[in-house]
Amino acid sequence: MEMHIHFCTEPITRSQALLADSGANGARVEFYGTVRGMEMGAGIRGLRYEIYESMAEKQIRRILSELDVQYPCDAVAVVHRKGDVSVGEVAVYVGITSPHRQEAFGMLSAFMDRLKQEVPIWKAEVLPC
Repeated sequence: MEMHIHFCTEPITRSQALLADSGANGARVEFYGTVRGMEMGAGIRGLRYEIYESMAEKQIRRILSELDVQYPCDAVAVVHRKGDVSVGEVAVYVGITSPHRQEAFGMLSAFMDRLKQEVPIWKAEVLPC
C-alpha cells in the first residue's frame, strides 16, 4: 500500500489533498475533519494542535500497515494541520483508494479511531470565543 503523510500549518485545500486517480481503483473515499465551534460545551474560535512529527508519522505508518491486513487498500494519504486551526477549517484529511468500497470505509473508520488514541497529536490549547 502506498502511503503519503504530511503535516502542515497552511489550510488544507481539496486540490492539495486529493490522491492521484490511477483509474484502476473501484473506490475512492475522502474524509475532511473540520474544527467545530464547541469544545467541552464552550464556544471556541479554534484549536491549537501540537504534533511530535517524527513519532506521529511512524505511528501512522504502523497503524496503516496493520490495518492493511484486514482492509487491503491501494493508497492512503493523511494530511494533518499543526498550530492554530480556526472553526470551520479542516484539521485532518484522509484519502483512501481501494479495489472495493468495503475496504476503504473499513480502513477509514478504524484508522480515525486509532489516530485519536495512538498518535502523538494533541489539542494543546483551546482558543476561547
